[in-house]
Amino acid sequence: MRFKIIPEEDGEVGGFIASCPGLPGCFSQGDTVEEAIENIKEAIQACLESLAEDELHNPF
Repeated sequence: MRFKIIPEEDGEVGGFIASCPGLPGCFSQGDTVEEAIENIKEAIQACLESLAEDELHNPF
């Protein structure tokens, strides 16, 4: 699967924030844009695993 990732500079704290619009609430951060992108990839995996687990426990 492919998901769109949006990295943005965090003007308030510094560093970068990355979000995944296809998974609302899925975001991460990093000191560099590269780090934020790597971190969001891990967050996407965790979100997908959580959704799959929820589906197993709530089939309706």
